[in-house]
Amino acid sequence: MDLIHLLPDSVANQIAAGEVIQRPASCLKELVENSLDAGAHRVQVIVRDAGRTLLQVIDDGCGMSEMDARLAFERHATSKIREAQDLFSLRTMGFRGEALASICAVAQVEMTTRRAEDETGTLIEIHGSDVVRQEVCSCPVGTNIKVSNLFFNVPVRRKFLKTDQTELRNLLTEFYHIVLVYPKVNFTFVHNDEILLELPAGTEKQRIEAIFGNPKRNVYTSAFVDINTETEMVNIHGFVIKPENATKKAEQYFFVNGRYMRHPYFQKAVLTAYSGMLTGEYQPSFFIYFDINPEAIDVNIHPTKTEIKFADEQTIFQILMASVREALGKFSLAPTIDFENPDPLDFPQPSSKPVSQPQVTVDPTYNPFHTRGAIYPDRAPRNWEDLYEGLPNIQTHPAQPSDPGILSLADAETCPLWQYGGKYILAPTANGLVFINQHRAHIAVLYAQFIEQLKHMQGAMQQLLFPEVLALPKDEMVLVNTMLGDLRAIGFDIEQLSPDSYSIQGVPAQIANMSAVPILQDIILQVRDRDADTQAEWREQIAMSLANNAAIPYGKNLTEEEMRDILTRLVQTANYRRLPNGKTIVSLLSDEEIGKRF
Repeated sequence: MDLIHLLPDSVANQIAAGEVIQRPASCLKELVENSLDAGAHRVQVIVRDAGRTLLQVIDDGCGMSEMDARLAFERHATSKIREAQDLFSLRTMGFRGEALASICAVAQVEMTTRRAEDETGTLIEIHGSDVVRQEVCSCPVGTNIKVSNLFFNVPVRRKFLKTDQTELRNLLTEFYHIVLVYPKVNFTFVHNDEILLELPAGTEKQRIEAIFGNPKRNVYTSAFVDINTETEMVNIHGFVIKPENATKKAEQYFFVNGRYMRHPYFQKAVLTAYSGMLTGEYQPSFFIYFDINPEAIDVNIHPTKTEIKFADEQTIFQILMASVREALGKFSLAPTIDFENPDPLDFPQPSSKPVSQPQVTVDPTYNPFHTRGAIYPDRAPRNWEDLYEGLPNIQTHPAQPSDPGILSLADAETCPLWQYGGKYILAPTANGLVFINQHRAHIAVLYAQFIEQLKHMQGAMQQLLFPEVLALPKDEMVLVNTMLGDLRAIGFDIEQLSPDSYSIQGVPAQIANMSAVPILQDIILQVRDRDADTQAEWREQIAMSLANNAAIPYGKNLTEEEMRDILTRLVQTANYRRLPNGKTIVSLLSDEEIGKRF
């Protein structure tokens, strides 16, 4: 009996769709890119239920004939290339001819399209690769494609879609990748009958401001400087942020030949250009556009086309790094040296005093192959222990989960306590000397307290004397709306002020003396970066961010009463030895280890 057989087209299409169409955002990307390849000047995206129920893209592009409209849904049918050599001269967004076939394999699709020279258009309806109807219709020039009930015939894939809020954020993120590189096209994004984004045609800076800043005041883009470099290999232009305006939440975008890309190597080039200008966790935002000969890049690596290889990455790395450095230096953002008028402190003048010949002492008995302390005991260093004062003890190790309890409630309530270096609480116990990181211990205590308050919706609030305004891009507005109930439960008095901002009237009592805006921005950053999708996940990030901001800083001197209060509450938490992120709170220097030192 023969075992090998050809799969039906519908099954093959569903398998292929798994690579191309992973979620509603993948569908949006493919459809909008098709609109742009069709020469559209206006593109409208209409979404319902974050793309589960409906994802519709309407454009005023060139449209299709009746034959092209039917052929467009066949696998590997495309107008972008004709032969393999065309892959090395691509200027279009799409070229594989897989998108529409993959979409209609896992959704119910209806498309109307008309060319300018035709009096009537074409309507095609396809459900799961099966053509339901094709007929003549009346419609405007361009293409209108509706994708309904995505993954209706692949319930497993539909089941693994995340919440509407998360899928909507993914849709907006994918939308940003496209609209940022096509500023001359008018875009509209509508979700559940609400216009989330309306982006008129303009310049690149205006488009960036419309998405991430305040288009009426140009606040966001005023923090950027332009870069513009033209070489025989590549042309680079765009915008990089001034070092003093860098934040922990950076917007970092690369585009090549009108296409968004991810490129960690080039990101390193930008960060290297900022070397010495940024501190801590601060990152530079940038929007950088590459224009390069299509023959020098390969975009045919992955169906998403966001991973792109360059023929000479090292040279482009150097050009990019030099471009960013030049831009920052032009605006006096990098330290410079005036060689014509040097500062006397930088270039000390020669001394008029005579220079004496240095005296060098040579030890003829020195032998580098012997231990000096053993052969020459009189030369062994005295008081060598003092050299290690203040250094971390390499034999001290954090307690492992399998170890017996190293700190009890009785120890916390009765044992003597000392503070060391403004960072550690020392507590002698029956097991040895316990070191407690005071900052992390307080974080753990506050984290447990915030989690409990969120669980019972009992956060304490402190009203602000002067309300603060939190302005956010649309994707983060969606995120805050998702968490709004929990933010209010923990103590934030927050109300939507406009389509892109919130008014903050009150904050949790534990951070009453701190600005609310940076803390909320930190919460958003943590939730977004960790892709916290469920209420339990984002509650953890809210609690951890608040605890980090409210905890006592390193270097703060504590009274014995304060140390004992932290320690007593710490040992009553679920895991007093480590923070949820794995960082050590408590470390034991055992009696045995102490004895070995003597």
